[in-house]
Amino acid sequence: MDNILSLAATNLLSPVILSFALGVLASLARSDLSIPEAVAKGMSIYLLFAIGFKGGVSVADHGIDRTLGLSLVAGLILSAGLPIIAFGLLRVISRLSTVDAAAVAAHYGSISIVTFVAGSSVLETSGIATEGYMVAVAAAMEAPAILSALWLISRFGADTREMDSALMREIMLNGSIVLLVGSFAIGWITGKDGLDQIDSFIIAPFQGVLCLFLLDMGLVAGRGLRGGSGAMSAGAVGFGLLMPFVGATAGLAAGMLLGLSTGGVALFMVLSASASYIAVPAAMRVALPEANPSIYLTLSLGVTFPLNLTLGIPIYIAIASAVTGGS
Repeated sequence: MDNILSLAATNLLSPVILSFALGVLASLARSDLSIPEAVAKGMSIYLLFAIGFKGGVSVADHGIDRTLGLSLVAGLILSAGLPIIAFGLLRVISRLSTVDAAAVAAHYGSISIVTFVAGSSVLETSGIATEGYMVAVAAAMEAPAILSALWLISRFGADTREMDSALMREIMLNGSIVLLVGSFAIGWITGKDGLDQIDSFIIAPFQGVLCLFLLDMGLVAGRGLRGGSGAMSAGAVGFGLLMPFVGATAGLAAGMLLGLSTGGVALFMVLSASASYIAVPAAMRVALPEANPSIYLTLSLGVTFPLNLTLGIPIYIAIASAVTGGS
């Protein structure tokens, strides 16, 4: 418990988390503070490229092995299975319609790449090594949850949209997936020599850019909390607080079965606990336009995202350290 509290306190007082908190408070206070959309998009492109590239370099150094392949399979299974658990939980503790419950469930099977980046940053700061290929696992976990949500609608709903070419394109060619996988491939191909060439761009500015990006995310989350509060029931909010720990437990089990390092187990927990607010909302606009965005965006971005950043990540790292015997 002391270890968890210590990690939580350290994380809460880090520049990254305090930047996010500043954004939330500024938004709730209705400040006119804002970051231009083009700048925010540019920062997200930088972060995705940097984390993907560094992951590719790590795989080039590590090499491809059986554990990497099994980790990818485990990520696909978790992404497809967690929405089913989330859907069942929502139907028990909330009054959401089938369509809204399925749309929310999709977000909790997919992943938040920013939560993954924040978790990686905390692990790096703590001196805990991770498997570089977890970036590839993150990319693999983006899409299956969307397919599971559509299956849930076809199984339990009435009106449903069939999978068509537009939706498949939205899922498979989503910009975040393309950039993450592409930069991973570049890092893998060029290896450490490639990293040495752009080290000053990839390594040094990363933490500063992440602070500014999370400031913007705080502003967005604060607006979501203000605008979506009317659509939220106690059961739905309870789900947003409970489901991350359900997902993290599944990620812990997967990481332990795979025999990953302390950092790898922690990142599997972070990925499984996170909720998408980029790729899945874009797909839901196409697949389930009747679903209420104020519900699924408020839960994923306004409830679960802050929970994971402030308390979740240090708890997951502390549990992974305790279970694996790492430091």
